Amino acid sequence: MREKWARFMQGRYGNDRFNQVISIAALVCLVFSFFGWSPFFLLALAFMAYAYFRMFSRNIHGRARENQAYLKHERKVRGFFQKQKKALIQSRTHRIYQCPHCRQKIRVPRGKGKIEIRCQKCGATFQRKS
Repeated sequence: MREKWARFMQGRYGNDRFNQVISIAALVCLVFSFFGWSPFFLLALAFMAYAYFRMFSRNIHGRARENQAYLKHERKVRGFFQKQKKALIQSRTHRIYQCPHCRQKIRVPRGKGKIEIRCQKCGATFQRKS
């Protein structure tokens, strides 16, 4: 049986990250449909049909292009959230100010009182409370 499946899948695209996300979306829609929301059942069927279409497709280059486009968008979203997490962690120990002249962001440690800050980019100085 395993050999038959392997022969059947030869030359077909198979599974990738985009397919996994589509399958998870189908499962979530299916769970919502159990609570009586019938449009979610149709949406779950559509997601599953699309996932199987992609998995059994012989157009390997087209499916790989779709996956790369998805990964590009996923990378942007993950980068945004990682940047927000880093900023939240830094906000506990540092303050971020903008230079009033060139709008360069400047990071200074918290708890130092009133300090004079010198911008590395334009050389302007300004006073702020850290």
